Amino acid sequence: MSQTARVLTGLIAGIALGIVLAWQAPDTGLQIAAIVEPFGKLWLNALQMTVVPLVFALVVVGINQASDAAHSGRVAKHAIASFVILLTAAAAMAALLAPLALSMLQPDPAVAAALRGHADAITAPAGGWANALTAIVPSNAIAAAAASAMLPLVTFALFFGFALTKLEAAPRAQVVGLLKAISDAMIVIVHWVLWAAPVGIFALVLALTARAGLGMLQALGIYIVLECALYVLAVVLLIAVAVTVGKRNFSHFMGGLVPVQAVAASTQSSLATLPAMLDSAQNRLGIPARISGLVLPMAVSLFRITSPIQYIATACFIAWALGVHLSPAQLATGVALSVLVSMGSVGLPGQAIFLATNLPITSAMGLPIAALPVLMAVDAIPDVLATVGNVTGDMTATAVVAARSEDVLDPG
Repeated sequence: MSQTARVLTGLIAGIALGIVLAWQAPDTGLQIAAIVEPFGKLWLNALQMTVVPLVFALVVVGINQASDAAHSGRVAKHAIASFVILLTAAAAMAALLAPLALSMLQPDPAVAAALRGHADAITAPAGGWANALTAIVPSNAIAAAAASAMLPLVTFALFFGFALTKLEAAPRAQVVGLLKAISDAMIVIVHWVLWAAPVGIFALVLALTARAGLGMLQALGIYIVLECALYVLAVVLLIAVAVTVGKRNFSHFMGGLVPVQAVAASTQSSLATLPAMLDSAQNRLGIPARISGLVLPMAVSLFRITSPIQYIATACFIAWALGVHLSPAQLATGVALSVLVSMGSVGLPGQAIFLATNLPITSAMGLPIAALPVLMAVDAIPDVLATVGNVTGDMTATAVVAARSEDVLDPG
């Protein structure tokens, strides 16, 4: 049985048993929830312990990978700039539209009560804009790491990562290699913890549904629909960018994009779709091999357009379910961090991506993270659309870079 199937089995079993208990024996359900909840929290703590070293390593390594790529020449620099702009636009779109869409729906008070009883206290920023501004740069990076303060930790990682790019090649390679090894080791631990995911998710979702009943199932459905809608909108907007900024003929671009999207939907892997993207870019869209052959492998390594959408949508959903209003400062923090984290995490495998990347974003926005494993379990459903969105972003970025390089050979 695959990891996704095991996780979904734990999710479905927890939901089914929790709903039955909430319906037939609510008092017994609350007692059982109190018994199983510590096991779910234990599993969640095991995941959370990897976040600080993993995020620091991902940001530093990601900066240096982007720096190395940018040194490959003008085309590579255009590609990096396009990736950052598109990722920022995607995150901003989600930060604007997700709260707006969710505000049209009324959260279930039972779900909010279950999440509040299940999660740690919400740590909303206090002290106004001045304290929020000064908190960006840590006075003590070690203390920020110890407190799991993600925003100042990422700020220090940015300074450290850019400082490494100014060192000689040999010492820089040693430090980056060490941090890459730390990142890989954290992922090994995450895989160990994920082996117990069915049990951990079963315990977490049983506790939640025993308290919230059918309302939790409805909330998860809203989360899935929200993600799918944002992914579809992102695909539409990316095609518009390819036509306008990338100067592509619409029908001709779609003729090259649709076969790529079909491969992405069937494989659910951007890497497995790379050969199809290269073939379509060169033979159907007429983009020179010296551009597509550089930009598309870079995109697969550094660029996943749906990642910041997922991070922001997840945080906004948790805030909505809890009845928490996200301030512009919290949303801006999420947007900035989502771009940084997404560029360093593209190579992470499977469900490890969801937890390792959503944890710091959600935490930095002042929201509890206990609901994340449950959302991870249902995230496999919109994953097909996410992959389609990612390859659409890759093809769009390639078209934009080709247009900027004035080397487009568009027979359409």
